[in-house]
Amino acid sequence: MMNLKTKIRAFPTIPNKNICVPIGSMLAVQYFYEKLNFSDVFGKHKSRGLDLNSLLIGLVSYKLTENFSIKEAGKWLNQKEILEILNLESFHEKVLYRTLEILGRNKEEILSDILGNLFSVYDFEETDINLDWTSITLYGTKSKLGKFGYSRDHRPDKLQITVGVSELKKPINIPIGVTVNKGNVLDLKHFPETYNKVKSKLKKGSLIVFDKGANTVENIKLIQEDKMTYLTSMKLNSSDDKIIEKFDVTKAEQIDSEKGIYGIKIVKPNSIKYFYLSESLQEKQLEAKARTVLKKLQEAKEIQEIIVKNKKLPKKFRINNELIEIDYSFKTKLEELSDDEAIELLKSSIINGREGFFCLISNKNLTLEKALEIYREKDSIEKIFNSLKNEIQIKPLRVWSENSIHGAIMIES
Repeated sequence: MMNLKTKIRAFPTIPNKNICVPIGSMLAVQYFYEKLNFSDVFGKHKSRGLDLNSLLIGLVSYKLTENFSIKEAGKWLNQKEILEILNLESFHEKVLYRTLEILGRNKEEILSDILGNLFSVYDFEETDINLDWTSITLYGTKSKLGKFGYSRDHRPDKLQITVGVSELKKPINIPIGVTVNKGNVLDLKHFPETYNKVKSKLKKGSLIVFDKGANTVENIKLIQEDKMTYLTSMKLNSSDDKIIEKFDVTKAEQIDSEKGIYGIKIVKPNSIKYFYLSESLQEKQLEAKARTVLKKLQEAKEIQEIIVKNKKLPKKFRINNELIEIDYSFKTKLEELSDDEAIELLKSSIINGREGFFCLISNKNLTLEKALEIYREKDSIEKIFNSLKNEIQIKPLRVWSENSIHGAIMIES
């Protein structure tokens, strides 16, 4: 029999003038816009010119599909087919920048109205919330909000803003509030603003979950004065070392056999500590510190070799700034120590015995398992940040004025 070889060929694409419009996104936006009565929320802030509600429906729809710059949004919205759906006339892209300005200028009233409508439409049985904060890179230097700070986007060279989000926790997982602050504002300072935005809608005794970056005496006092409960993480300090020394896994409660998590409860008059040891976390942390030990040893050996050969130190060990004159010398301890002794010295400095241990604190009496479960569920708000940054692609912000930044965050959220 003959072996026949056939070549599969694709049919050539024939250009046409058809336009594809993502009508599904637009219909979804229109549905919730009507359901939450956003027409009244936004419409009262603009009475002349193009309809503000149509512009917002179009802008949100664009952000759920293409999501590039405001300039590109103007081009997308000015397509004949899109204008017909939104019942708009052709407009200049500056209209969208003015739209963001309007939102930012009236942000307090708008966000309050949105929160009120959300709670009037949906009768939430539980109002426990997660709170968290992130930073977003800002392009441009004109906004007073733009400051250098700890960058979660790994761009310390860029100005940024900080954004706080409050979310109704599992099983609802709906964001109900957003705050914007300067890029150098720490979580512990941003906390009151984010919390105060939504506390009026929370039922007494609601649980507020947040991480240790916002755990301060003042913030906890704020929650307790409102008759709320809290669950947060806390930094381990020297007083916790005594607990670690006495921690016995044979007497502790096993929480997770797979990851080797054990815990004990420490009940105090005004709070409860949930103290845990994770053997899997301990292993990872010790491995990371072992790599650090070897890296430091190698670095010391490199410097020692340079000293012995009387060579000039490489730039990575020097202050590389032409405006700074400094005389300094290096001396290592390697002349006196063997490799094993050097490693032990480094280990005693880097490894503190707290590896694998962590602690939660609350004024609510929970089981060890439940406290850890609730705190772990806080990562749902991290998914909101991930969606904003990597799916909706809010970063970097390319608007300039303070009002525009507030308006852009409102649209993206």
